[in-house]
Amino acid sequence: MYTIVLIEDEQSIRDMIKEYLERQFYQVYAYEDGELGMQAITDINPNLIILDVMLPKKSGFEICKEIRKLESYYPIIMLTARGQQSDVIVGLEIGADDYMVKPFSLEELEARIRAVLRRNKIQSDADNSVKRGAFVLDLAKYELYKGQKLIKLTPTEFQLFHLMFKNPGRVYTRLQLLELALGEEYLGYERSIDTHIRNLRQKIEEHPGEPEYIVTVHGIGYKYNEN
Repeated sequence: MYTIVLIEDEQSIRDMIKEYLERQFYQVYAYEDGELGMQAITDINPNLIILDVMLPKKSGFEICKEIRKLESYYPIIMLTARGQQSDVIVGLEIGADDYMVKPFSLEELEARIRAVLRRNKIQSDADNSVKRGAFVLDLAKYELYKGQKLIKLTPTEFQLFHLMFKNPGRVYTRLQLLELALGEEYLGYERSIDTHIRNLRQKIEEHPGEPEYIVTVHGIGYKYNEN
């Protein structure tokens, strides 16, 4: 049984999510503010965290940053209000694995949960590494090295980089990256790929504004450029 920590201050939404996910055989621990949620994360060691952006005391963004400083990696799905596209971008940039815009269907939320957990498990179960140029992608340890430097990636970033890295020179459209790296649950969210690509460039490129490795193919999509 997967364990989820849910941090959501609106009781009606919190109760609705908790009750639905428990019927789907998840174990859900629900909290109304970030301080209680952070303590629960370290105590419970959950498989996944659902985190609202608008929280009392500390915002979801602050909590997300704190979670990313922990030694263990926890997949995060952030919840944001409709129309707050900037929240989506900020959330992905600070390390969230996915986002849901309110109002959303509980069925779609559960599909996203399964997708994020699946991506995380694929990397955890992998037992080999891929080497190319300055990079070593260790699939067993879920780590990327550039030379001797460890580069921390989210599961989504790892999936995207792995897909392009193992097929250098191949051009992928946003839709292909979405389908092949993230899964069909994400169809309709092609533009989120741009944010993940920007995050990757910030982490691996010497000059993210003039990328050397993850290159834009104008009018089509992206490719990994092998030097």
